[in-house]
Amino acid sequence: MKLPRRQFLHLAAGAAALEFCPRRAWAQSYPARPVRLIVGYPPGGPADIAARLIAQQLSELLGQQFFVENRPGAAGNIGAEAVAKSAPDGYTLLHVATNNAINAGLYDNLNFNFIRDIAPVAGIMRVPNIMEVNPSVPAGTVAAFIAYAKANPGQVSFGAGAATSQHVSGELFAMMAGIKLLFVPYRGSGPALTDLMGGHLNAMFDAASSSIAYIRAGKLRPLAVTTARRIEVLPDIPTIGEFVPGYEASGWHGTGAPINTPAEIIERLNTAINSALADPKMKARIADLGGTVLTGSPADFGKLLAEETEKWGKVVKFAGIKPE
Repeated sequence: MKLPRRQFLHLAAGAAALEFCPRRAWAQSYPARPVRLIVGYPPGGPADIAARLIAQQLSELLGQQFFVENRPGAAGNIGAEAVAKSAPDGYTLLHVATNNAINAGLYDNLNFNFIRDIAPVAGIMRVPNIMEVNPSVPAGTVAAFIAYAKANPGQVSFGAGAATSQHVSGELFAMMAGIKLLFVPYRGSGPALTDLMGGHLNAMFDAASSSIAYIRAGKLRPLAVTTARRIEVLPDIPTIGEFVPGYEASGWHGTGAPINTPAEIIERLNTAINSALADPKMKARIADLGGTVLTGSPADFGKLLAEETEKWGKVVKFAGIKPE
């Protein structure tokens, strides 16, 4: 029997609605059980702290436990691969950090593709790095530091964990300033800070949360912050971009999910995360860590991930950084 066109279109629309309604109802009932938030780094570090902050908020807002599972190893790649290969149902999420974008241009033989296999959900926070020197270094400004480095090519040192945000921030500065610095690798910023204050290193591009106490005590001299804007905790310290136009670098944290996770679930998570970040207590806690909230849509966070992956890929290639 041939149906009239109007009746056919009505039935087709009804079928589409029936298909859509279960998906929507499923998303509205999400989460129906606890959710894993995988962190590719050990407990106690910046990524772990940020992940636990947002997990607590999501647990309260969505009525199910969001629990952090640490999967350290291979600079965060073990945790990222575990999420990339998980079921796309919203019950396994990834705490995304700057290293994930750096790793995309650093490792050639990963079993997953960060941009292709991880769907962006939401940003959480940005964390500035501070360009700082031992007080014995004869440079009180970024301009003076550049002049000092040009007069001593390859002899002015800076240290950090290899292939970290702090490392690539320094390499980006050297690239854009047209200078050659000597990079000294460390197993984390703690030992590097000790050597910087002891005069064994000239400079660092370290996280504000790690360095600010030493700066206030006069043990380190801050020259600039790496973010595009000055930061509230050090309002008198300029940005590197005021001396090297276009320079910007920072650590950041966010949330991702396996690709093909239903858009309705991603949107529900994004709304909850942005709601958590709007809470004054959450903003204050992030400020205590030297950071600022990073809000926006999944598309906004995806744009950041793509831009950061491309940017740090160029820096990795230019500086000849190799996996440790």
